Amino acid sequence: MVNIQKCAVIGVGFVGATSAFTLANSGLFSELVLIDYNRKRAEGEASDINHGISFARPCLVRAGDYSDLHDCGLVIIAAGANQKPGETRIELLGRNHDILQSIVSQICEVNHECILLILSNPVDILTYMARKMATLPPGHVIGSGTVLDTARLKYLLGQYLGVDSRNVHAFIIGEHGDSELAVWSSANVSGVDLSGYCEAVGKDFSFSAMNQIYENVRDAAYSIIEGKGATYYAIGMTVRRIAEAIVRDEHSVLPVSSLVTGHYGVSEVCLGLPAVVGRNGVEAVLDLPLSEEEHWRLLSSAKKLRTLLDEIGM
Repeated sequence: MVNIQKCAVIGVGFVGATSAFTLANSGLFSELVLIDYNRKRAEGEASDINHGISFARPCLVRAGDYSDLHDCGLVIIAAGANQKPGETRIELLGRNHDILQSIVSQICEVNHECILLILSNPVDILTYMARKMATLPPGHVIGSGTVLDTARLKYLLGQYLGVDSRNVHAFIIGEHGDSELAVWSSANVSGVDLSGYCEAVGKDFSFSAMNQIYENVRDAAYSIIEGKGATYYAIGMTVRRIAEAIVRDEHSVLPVSSLVTGHYGVSEVCLGLPAVVGRNGVEAVLDLPLSEEEHWRLLSSAKKLRTLLDEIGM
C-alpha cells in the first residue's frame, strides 16, 4: 500500500529542487525524499528546505535512495543529461533513454503502484519511453505535458484582455515544444467566446493578434533562458498543481502528457491533451472540439513525435 502523502523527487537540479521546495510549502505531503546521483547535493537541498519548514506545515524532507520509494504515492523524475557540444538530438535521447531506464527499473523494483510524473525534456518522448519501461497500471505514467504552456497562454491572454487569468479558459495542446498549438476555437472567458469578449472590451481578435500571443507562449522558455539561464519557478508551480489533482483526487482537467490511443486519429505517442487527473493518474483523455486547421496541426505535432520515436527505435 502506497502513502499518497509521501513523494519523491529524482534529480535535484534547478527544476527538481524548485519543485521540491514548492511541494514542501504546499501542505500536500508529510514526507519528501530527494534522490540525486550527487548524494551531497540532495542532502544540501533537503537541509536548505528543512531549515524553513517551521514557516510552513510539517513535512520531513530528506535525501534518500531508491529503497525509500517502496511506499511513495507520487514519484517525480526531473533527472536527465544535457546536450554536449556537437551532440545530435538523437544521441542525447539515447543517453537519456539509458538514464531513464536505470531510474524507472529501480523504482519499479520496489514500487508497483505509484504515480510517475515526468518533468525532464523532451517530456513527451521521455514519458512515452517511461510508459513502455514501467510496470505500473495504465494512467500512472504521465508527463507535465502542456500544463505550463497553457498557464502561460492564460496569463498572456489575461494581460491582453485586462481580466483575471483564472477566468480565461483556453488550452495549448500537442508537443511540449515548437509544434504545440493554441486551441482558439473553444477559448472563452467565463463562458463568453474569446472573439465575443475581445469585441466587448475593444481588443483585436485578428489572426495576427492571436498568433503573436501564441508565439510568445511557444517561445517563452527561450526568452527566459536567454535572460536567466534556465526556467524553474513556473514548472515548480505546475508540479504543485498536478500533485494537488492527484493527492486530493480532484478529477481536474489538465493537459498532461499521456499515452494517446485513437483520440483525433492519433495513436502510440504521448502528448499534451486535456485529461481528467485524479488519484489514479490519468483517468480519461478528453476530445476537445477542434477546428479543421487545429486538427491538422495536432496531427502534424503527433507525427513529429512519432517520427522521432521511430528514429530511436521506439
